[in-house]
Amino acid sequence: MAGKNIEEIMRMLPHRFPMLLIDRVLDVEPTKYCVGLKNVSMNEAFFQGHYPGMPIMPGVLILEALAQCGAIIVLSSEEYQGRTPLIGAIDDVKFRRPVVPGDQLILNTEVMWIKKDIGRMKGEATVEGEKAAQMELTFKLLGRDAT
Repeated sequence: MAGKNIEEIMRMLPHRFPMLLIDRVLDVEPTKYCVGLKNVSMNEAFFQGHYPGMPIMPGVLILEALAQCGAIIVLSSEEYQGRTPLIGAIDDVKFRRPVVPGDQLILNTEVMWIKKDIGRMKGEATVEGEKAAQMELTFKLLGRDAT
Protein backbone atom coordinates (compact mmCIF):
# COMPACT_ATOMS: atom_id res chain seq x y z
CA MET A 1 0.00 0.00 0.00
CA ALA A 2 1.20 3.51 -0.72
CA GLY A 3 2.53 5.86 1.90
CA LYS A 4 0.63 8.56 3.76
CA ASN A 5 1.24 12.27 4.10
CA ILE A 6 0.84 14.28 7.29
CA GLU A 7 -2.84 15.08 6.65
CA GLU A 8 -3.67 11.38 6.32
CA ILE A 9 -1.63 10.56 9.43
CA MET A 10 -3.50 13.23 11.41
CA ARG A 11 -6.84 11.75 10.33
CA MET A 12 -5.76 8.36 11.72
CA LEU A 13 -3.87 9.27 14.92
CA PRO A 14 -5.26 11.39 17.76
CA HIS A 15 -1.80 12.93 18.40
CA ARG A 16 -1.04 16.58 17.66
CA PHE A 17 1.97 18.85 18.06
CA PRO A 18 4.16 18.43 20.03
CA MET A 19 3.33 14.71 20.44
CA LEU A 20 2.79 13.75 16.78
CA LEU A 21 6.14 12.14 16.00
CA ILE A 22 5.67 10.82 12.46
CA ASP A 23 6.13 13.15 9.47
CA ARG A 24 5.37 10.64 6.72
CA VAL A 25 4.45 7.00 6.19
CA LEU A 26 6.62 5.55 3.43
CA ASP A 27 4.86 2.19 3.21
CA VAL A 28 2.15 0.36 5.11
CA GLU A 29 0.36 -2.95 4.83
CA PRO A 30 -2.63 -2.98 7.20
CA THR A 31 -2.25 -5.40 10.16
CA LYS A 32 1.25 -6.34 8.93
CA TYR A 33 3.93 -3.59 8.80
CA CYS A 34 4.63 0.13 8.49
CA VAL A 35 7.69 2.16 7.54
CA GLY A 36 7.53 5.73 8.82
CA LEU A 37 9.79 8.75 8.81
CA LYS A 38 10.56 11.37 11.46
CA ASN A 39 12.72 14.35 10.52
CA VAL A 40 14.55 15.39 13.67
CA SER A 41 14.93 19.17 13.81
CA MET A 42 16.65 21.46 16.30
CA ASN A 43 13.27 23.24 16.47
CA GLU A 44 11.79 20.34 18.48
CA ALA A 45 10.60 21.62 21.87
CA PHE A 46 12.32 18.79 23.79
CA PHE A 47 15.80 19.94 22.70
CA GLN A 48 15.44 23.05 24.89
CA GLY A 49 15.83 20.88 27.99
CA HIS A 50 17.24 17.54 26.81
CA TYR A 51 20.64 18.20 27.09
CA PRO A 52 21.23 21.90 26.26
CA GLY A 53 24.54 22.18 24.44
CA MET A 54 24.40 18.47 23.49
CA PRO A 55 20.92 17.90 22.00
CA ILE A 56 19.83 14.24 21.95
CA MET A 57 16.30 13.03 21.17
CA PRO A 58 14.89 11.43 24.33
CA GLY A 59 14.75 7.64 24.07
CA VAL A 60 11.15 7.56 25.28
CA LEU A 61 10.16 9.75 22.33
CA ILE A 62 11.89 7.39 19.90
CA LEU A 63 9.81 4.58 21.42
CA GLU A 64 6.68 6.74 21.13
CA ALA A 65 7.44 7.39 17.45
CA LEU A 66 7.73 3.61 16.93
CA ALA A 67 4.43 3.09 18.80
CA GLN A 68 2.70 5.69 16.60
CA CYS A 69 4.06 3.96 13.50
CA GLY A 70 2.69 0.69 14.88
CA ALA A 71 -0.68 2.34 15.45
CA ILE A 72 -0.78 3.23 11.74
CA ILE A 73 -0.51 -0.49 10.92
CA VAL A 74 -3.60 -1.31 12.93
CA LEU A 75 -5.62 1.82 12.13
CA SER A 76 -5.01 1.36 8.37
CA SER A 77 -7.21 -1.73 8.55
CA GLU A 78 -10.93 -1.11 8.04
CA GLU A 79 -11.59 -3.53 10.90
CA TYR A 80 -9.80 -1.30 13.44
CA GLN A 81 -10.53 2.23 12.13
CA GLY A 82 -11.79 4.57 14.82
CA ARG A 83 -10.12 2.61 17.62
CA THR A 84 -7.47 4.00 19.96
CA PRO A 85 -4.40 1.84 20.57
CA LEU A 86 -2.85 2.23 24.04
CA ILE A 87 0.53 0.97 25.18
CA GLY A 88 0.24 -1.93 27.63
CA ALA A 89 3.89 -2.91 27.94
CA ILE A 90 7.23 -2.19 26.31
CA ASP A 91 9.90 -4.90 26.43
CA ASP A 92 13.35 -5.72 25.10
CA VAL A 93 14.26 -2.06 24.62
CA LYS A 94 17.76 -1.30 23.39
CA PHE A 95 19.25 2.06 22.44
CA ARG A 96 22.20 1.77 20.08
CA ARG A 97 23.10 5.33 19.07
CA PRO A 98 22.01 8.88 19.87
CA VAL A 99 19.50 10.61 17.60
CA VAL A 100 20.41 14.26 17.07
CA PRO A 101 19.12 17.28 15.14
CA GLY A 102 19.49 16.76 11.40
CA ASP A 103 18.91 13.00 11.61
CA GLN A 104 16.16 11.33 9.65
CA LEU A 105 14.68 8.57 11.79
CA ILE A 106 13.30 5.63 9.81
CA LEU A 107 10.72 3.70 11.81
CA ASN A 108 10.19 0.03 10.88
CA THR A 109 7.34 -1.64 12.72
CA GLU A 110 5.65 -5.00 12.36
CA VAL A 111 2.60 -6.49 14.05
CA MET A 112 3.48 -9.88 15.52
CA TRP A 113 -0.13 -10.77 16.42
CA ILE A 114 -3.56 -9.33 17.20
CA LYS A 115 -6.28 -11.23 19.07
CA LYS A 116 -9.53 -9.34 19.60
CA ASP A 117 -8.49 -6.11 21.38
CA ILE A 118 -4.89 -7.02 22.33
CA GLY A 119 -1.83 -7.17 20.10
CA ARG A 120 1.94 -7.24 20.02
CA MET A 121 4.33 -5.44 17.69
CA LYS A 122 8.04 -4.96 17.29
CA GLY A 123 9.89 -1.93 16.04
CA GLU A 124 13.30 -0.72 15.03
CA ALA A 125 14.41 2.89 14.47
CA THR A 126 17.40 3.56 12.22
CA VAL A 127 19.43 6.56 11.08
CA GLU A 128 21.29 6.20 7.77
CA GLY A 129 20.94 2.42 8.05
CA GLU A 130 22.41 2.32 11.57
CA LYS A 131 20.16 0.95 14.32
CA ALA A 132 19.26 3.64 16.87
CA ALA A 133 16.67 1.76 18.96
CA GLN A 134 14.57 -1.40 19.05
CA MET A 135 11.68 -2.67 21.13
CA GLU A 136 8.65 -4.91 21.43
CA LEU A 137 5.31 -3.51 22.55
CA THR A 138 1.98 -4.90 23.73
CA PHE A 139 -1.08 -2.76 22.95
CA LYS A 140 -4.78 -2.66 23.73
CA LEU A 141 -7.41 -1.26 21.39
CA LEU A 142 -10.08 0.97 22.91
CA GLY A 143 -13.24 2.25 21.33
CA ARG A 144 -16.22 0.83 19.47
CA ASP A 145 -16.86 -2.58 21.05
CA ALA A 146 -13.63 -2.71 23.12
CA THR A 147 -13.90 -3.04 26.88
